[in-house]
Amino acid sequence: MGYGTTRPLERVMASCGLLTSAELEFVAADDVPNGGVLCALPALLAEGLLRHTRTFYRLPPGFYPLESIFLALALLALVRCRSLEQSRYLSPGEWGKLLGLDRLPEVKTLRRKISDLCGQDGQAAQWQSRLAGEWMLGAHSQSVGLFYADGHVRVYHGSLTDLPRRYVARERLCLRGTTDYWINGLGGAPFFLLTQPVNPGLIAVLREHIVPRLLAEAPQPGIEALEADALLPRFTLIFDREGYSPDFFAELKAQRIAILTYHKFPGEKWPVAEFAPHPVRLHNSDIIELQLAERGTRLSNGLWVREVRKLSASSGAQSSILSTDMRLDLTRIAADIAARWSQENFLKYMREHYGLDRLIEHGTQPLPEAMVVVNPAWRRLNQSVRRESARLYRLRAEFGARALPAQPTPQQVQNFERRGGELQEKIQAQELTISDLKEKRRQTPTKLTLKELPETERFAQLKTEKKHFIDTIKLIAYRAESALAGEIREALSRDDDGRALLRRLFVTPANLRPDPVAQSLTVELHRLGSPLQDLAVAHLCQLLTDSQTLFPTTNLRLIFRQVG
Repeated sequence: MGYGTTRPLERVMASCGLLTSAELEFVAADDVPNGGVLCALPALLAEGLLRHTRTFYRLPPGFYPLESIFLALALLALVRCRSLEQSRYLSPGEWGKLLGLDRLPEVKTLRRKISDLCGQDGQAAQWQSRLAGEWMLGAHSQSVGLFYADGHVRVYHGSLTDLPRRYVARERLCLRGTTDYWINGLGGAPFFLLTQPVNPGLIAVLREHIVPRLLAEAPQPGIEALEADALLPRFTLIFDREGYSPDFFAELKAQRIAILTYHKFPGEKWPVAEFAPHPVRLHNSDIIELQLAERGTRLSNGLWVREVRKLSASSGAQSSILSTDMRLDLTRIAADIAARWSQENFLKYMREHYGLDRLIEHGTQPLPEAMVVVNPAWRRLNQSVRRESARLYRLRAEFGARALPAQPTPQQVQNFERRGGELQEKIQAQELTISDLKEKRRQTPTKLTLKELPETERFAQLKTEKKHFIDTIKLIAYRAESALAGEIREALSRDDDGRALLRRLFVTPANLRPDPVAQSLTVELHRLGSPLQDLAVAHLCQLLTDSQTLFPTTNLRLIFRQVG
């Protein structure tokens, strides 16, 4: 049977429940839109897109195979289709040619399939955890044992529930939302994330969730190596000043876990004579020269740590870095802490290009009634204390700035004394107001369980299963894009051009040439018009062809080349 006769028959069989899934069948086609996105298929498979799908997920019998659903979602993410609704404006028949089907699933079909896949809470987290373990084991040698931790607030503007407010640094506002804590490797490569509907702070999340998980899943030195070298850490955690806590540093050191962070209270500047130039190799292999100095520092709890300072040649400012890794080279400390910004860049890139903050599913689910949350009444009193304290500061500043002229007139003296008396009365009244507010705050419990909150103050959490599922596919897509960017970086004049070239390549038309006899599927990419870019794409095509990748669920070997 030909392509035109088999598909309608399979559709009828699927509607009657007689078909488990359709077989993929490719046809020769020219100028297929977005055909270049198939270049990402070998990298997607290498990153584990379909490695554990049959272990964790099942679909009821139907037309679309399980692998095709996963592949469609990943490819849509790579062409910057940020939501399922946007796929309405794509050509379903042309996308079907890329998938070996007659058409791309409709939005309602995709939503139904995702609902079937996400019917069990926690399944997406298990899938992500399995992949994270493999990613950490397969990390580049330079990034083994380095884990960057940071929080990201997903702002929620809906009205289904009144989520607690969190400070959003990029907006410089306190907004309602959910906090995700990300664990990334060197260069921003993501490993996993943890969602906190009630944010206890970075230190609590590190202590209660991240550290136990890394101890159980992250690659670490063997017992013999740890016993032979008392200074060898299991791994290193890198985070910003929010995680500063000498007591927490001591806890981690007792578990043989090193930290790398900024000093929250660095004290006075060091003499410039202590600083010396050091060549520092960054994670992207660039070498820069930094003015560095080092001392041993005892923190407030008596813990002895290394303090490294970086001197800015332009402003003279000194950045203070703390580390409990006594074996790490001075320049490595400076390079690893500088790479923390790659995690910020990763989050920014994911928001802009993959719709990371987009709401996937409407709805809420209850939180445990025993969950401890900040008392809203205490929070309001605390805000009032801070607001009134700021007002008192301004009054005292105004009172202290007052001055009489060198030879004041009697009228000026009289006005000066009168205004001084008024300010003193206002200051005294303001001090009484603050004292009353502090007393009320002291008598108000700081935290309560969710059950103890008034009915009007209670809140639920947004549904998370579908969000975690889609986010995991986006993580795989990002890692695949990163792997491809690393392969073509050498063929480009600037490192930053890699991702821009891939974004253009993914939406480039391509010709499809299936050959059942030779068991191959040739993807002929249209040229981009720039000799340098075409040279980089040719280099990438050769690498992808050499990978001997088979299209999922078929025996067709993928061959990539440029037209002409």
